[in-house]
Amino acid sequence: MNLADVRSAYLPRKKRKRVGRGIGSGRGKTCGRGTKGQQSRSGGGTPPGFEGGQMPLYRRLPKRGFNNAKFRKVYSIVNVAQLEVAFEDGAKVDNDAIRKARLVNAKTGPIKVLGGGELTKTLHVRVDRISGAAQKKVESAGGTVTDNAPAGTPEGEA
Repeated sequence: MNLADVRSAYLPRKKRKRVGRGIGSGRGKTCGRGTKGQQSRSGGGTPPGFEGGQMPLYRRLPKRGFNNAKFRKVYSIVNVAQLEVAFEDGAKVDNDAIRKARLVNAKTGPIKVLGGGELTKTLHVRVDRISGAAQKKVESAGGTVTDNAPAGTPEGEA
């Protein structure tokens, strides 16, 4: 066995390219950048989408439409089956109670109850939104549903 035969347990790593270390290194003088021009300068190069000075495609095409994603209201979803597990019979279920039961993150915005699962307990629900199926299940189990949306909003007019 020779010392040359000894190999590391790790995979070999590619050596770093050391440029500008003399002609004998093979990467001296211009350091592999060629001669003169934008690409040879430090900080040189073109940004993504650059088309040699021609008006880029993303600027040639018109802007169209309106995107409301920035302003949309994102609801935290809770199913009826989760309420069945988390609350006792006759309990008042509101946004604070749902957050205390850790059914949604404490920092989230409005809450919407959906009709997934079964409900046998009588619950008095007061949340921001509730689906029609969930409302039927709560009322058929003997509970009540009250709208929590402020008056004058589309949620409060229903």
